[in-house]
Amino acid sequence: MIVINVKENESIDKALKRFKKKFEKTGVLRELRSRTAFEKPSVARRAEIIKAKYRQSKYAEENY
Repeated sequence: MIVINVKENESIDKALKRFKKKFEKTGVLRELRSRTAFEKPSVARRAEIIKAKYRQSKYAEENY
């Protein structure tokens, strides 16, 4: 359970923003979406490799 203490004279908007940031860091929503449909381990591994290649190419573009 995420607990956010609202400080004195703090607006609700700022407290809500802190809550959203904490909630995003926990990864609950991401995990929930990934569990909605089963993905075969081989497909997940292939997608991970494709993402890694993409990141590596972007890094190479930036630095070389």
